[in-house]
Amino acid sequence: MGAIKERMKQDLAIRGLSENTQQSYLTCVKQFVGHFMISPERLGLNDIRAYQLYLIRERHVAASSFNVHIAALKFLYGTTLQRSWNLDLIPYHRTSKRLPVVLSREEVVQLYHAVSSLKHKAIVLTLYSTGLRVSELVHLKVHDIDSSRMLVRVQEGKNRKDRYIGLSPKLLELLRQYWRSTRPPSQTWLFPGDSPGHPLTRCGVAKMIRKAKERAGIGKPVSPHMLRHSFATHLLEAGVDVRRIQLLMGHGSLRTTVQYLHVASTSLHETPNPLDLLDIR
Repeated sequence: MGAIKERMKQDLAIRGLSENTQQSYLTCVKQFVGHFMISPERLGLNDIRAYQLYLIRERHVAASSFNVHIAALKFLYGTTLQRSWNLDLIPYHRTSKRLPVVLSREEVVQLYHAVSSLKHKAIVLTLYSTGLRVSELVHLKVHDIDSSRMLVRVQEGKNRKDRYIGLSPKLLELLRQYWRSTRPPSQTWLFPGDSPGHPLTRCGVAKMIRKAKERAGIGKPVSPHMLRHSFATHLLEAGVDVRRIQLLMGHGSLRTTVQYLHVASTSLHETPNPLDLLDIR
């Protein structure tokens, strides 16, 4: 497996897949090989089918996780091992379309007040004010905060796309307070982690948000990504055009952004209910 793993790592790198995707694919393939304890070169479509049933019936993996496993196996056999199979015979799992859960403006304030350190307060407001993915937040660099143009630069976000987001004066003031008070040893990362020269981890941010949620007494399952959903929904409720929100969020498709129309309270309240149009005495 060592030679195959190295070849797959090279194939992933050549195609420019993100570090997270590369690691996820390699982990999935490792689990696949570990399940059969046989070289993947000796396995075929029937073995993959058996593994799919194992993932569903015994491991009970979520549809999204199941599909990552399948994408990894398709890459392994279609690209690295160059099998001449019809890869459509390795189906993905049907996923459910769930609407995002968002925080109210009052809950955002509660979450902000539930953290004590300036660094954590800056993280909460940066997530909410910019709509960044947590992976984009932890990789923010000091020079990405352009105070002269009042912009935040996101370098190589999802699908390696750059974009700019407006910088709130309130956020800029908080970031300056945080920087002056903590004087982080790293002059590169805006939010450095515990390891010298490395940024804060995504898990570290998620853990902090989870603890803040508990202290704030918010009943919803709050996560860093919920602040991103709240950013988009609150902009929509404020009358910002969906196309503009798409650009700010870095969505590749407008269909992804349109989901917030189903969540925004303004669009729901402004839609008349047919019962209210009936003349019932």
